[in-house]
Amino acid sequence: MRPLPWRRRPTPCLASLASVLLFAVTVDTVQAAITLNVDDPNSIKAAAKIAANGMMKYYTGDKPGDTPGNLPQPYYWWEAGAMFGALIDYYYFTGDDTYNAMTQQAMLHQTGPDRDFMPPNQTRTEGNDDQGFWAMAAMSAAENNHPNPPEGEAQWLALAQAAFETQAKRWDNATCGGGLRWQIFTFNGGYNYKNTISNGCFFNLASRLAVYTSNATYALWAETVFDWMHNKIGLIDKDYNFFDGSDVLLQCKEFDHIQWTYNAGVYLAGAANMYNFTGGSPTWEAHLRGIIANLAHFMPDQSSQILVETACEPINSCNVDQRSFKAYLARWMAMAAVKAPAFAPQIKAILRANALAAAKTCTGGEDGNQCGLKWTEGVWDGQLGVGEQMSALEIFQANLIDYVPGPVNAESGTSKGDPNAGQGSKVGPGDLHRSKVTTADKVGAGALTLGVCGLFLGGVVWLAI
Repeated sequence: MRPLPWRRRPTPCLASLASVLLFAVTVDTVQAAITLNVDDPNSIKAAAKIAANGMMKYYTGDKPGDTPGNLPQPYYWWEAGAMFGALIDYYYFTGDDTYNAMTQQAMLHQTGPDRDFMPPNQTRTEGNDDQGFWAMAAMSAAENNHPNPPEGEAQWLALAQAAFETQAKRWDNATCGGGLRWQIFTFNGGYNYKNTISNGCFFNLASRLAVYTSNATYALWAETVFDWMHNKIGLIDKDYNFFDGSDVLLQCKEFDHIQWTYNAGVYLAGAANMYNFTGGSPTWEAHLRGIIANLAHFMPDQSSQILVETACEPINSCNVDQRSFKAYLARWMAMAAVKAPAFAPQIKAILRANALAAAKTCTGGEDGNQCGLKWTEGVWDGQLGVGEQMSALEIFQANLIDYVPGPVNAESGTSKGDPNAGQGSKVGPGDLHRSKVTTADKVGAGALTLGVCGLFLGGVVWLAI
């Protein structure tokens, strides 16, 4: 028995039911639909193309009457941003521009009126981590020299800078000595929770902006976040376990000890960028070494090195969000191998093993090449969806890092920045968005907050017993 995992969103019931219906599929084949040779870039690109095509079969935002950038239920807004981040990487690694126009349309449509990924229609669900995933996708577009938006539209680097500035304003020293809260707005359930992924997205973005722009202010913010997480509060412990978060009502003295792959991944990439920015400082080298060593937590079989979402895969409880988490670890492992080449051999060995394992699961669905969740199975496990496809896509294309030019920076890249981006935003701790919020919204959010607190306190009691 273990404490209940945190639900990413305040109203998960309908989404959970939908996910059960969506993933109740029968395993009926064992022959791999993807033949993968990880030593052949053309083979890797072919596998990535199949996985990308399977992922985009779920997207409806380009259809008449639908909203660009949104995925249909049961997927939340943040995962759409993560998906377009995967497609930005896909073009960079493969040169296939099939999805470029769709990606640009979606990214620009979701920037919001202040061009900071704060669209008014997401006010009731958007957290700092949600905004962070869209911002990190824009940062990837700048780093990868993705085709720029037209003049007059928001530009990739400026979008990342704007989102960063809005989050820097929300850094909350008034509780727990610092950190970002999970939720941006007081009326949303989970506002009292300071979680590892929200702070991780901010850290990741700050470190990458530091490398791209050579601006030490971004690096200072990255150091502040990591120091708060690791030394001041302990959500990153001495062994580089990444715990999920803590509640300000408990003065952040008790943690939810569940660990997820994407938490380890988001800090891995950030630490690699800081290692790069500092010219390989011993401090960041030690952090990198510790994070990589503790990836063993997600590889129960050390001999195979196959990644497992250990908090939910073994007991078949992964929700819609959690099915995508390995995608981001794969994405950020590839980034770490590039930004910290001293660690590349160790990381690339894991990427190779997992790409081969993931390919064996891609025999599901009506077309016979949808990929599964459990890479340890060696066959399709009957589970499919955006998260499964994105995870396969990212682990495949991560093996192309030796076949593409390295990421660009402000001198070699083409994306235009804006030092004033995000400065006009007034969305700080507790501020409300300009979208009207009803009394019913606030009452509902209050009840949800009580429910979230109840779950957390229940977990604490269980641990004490």
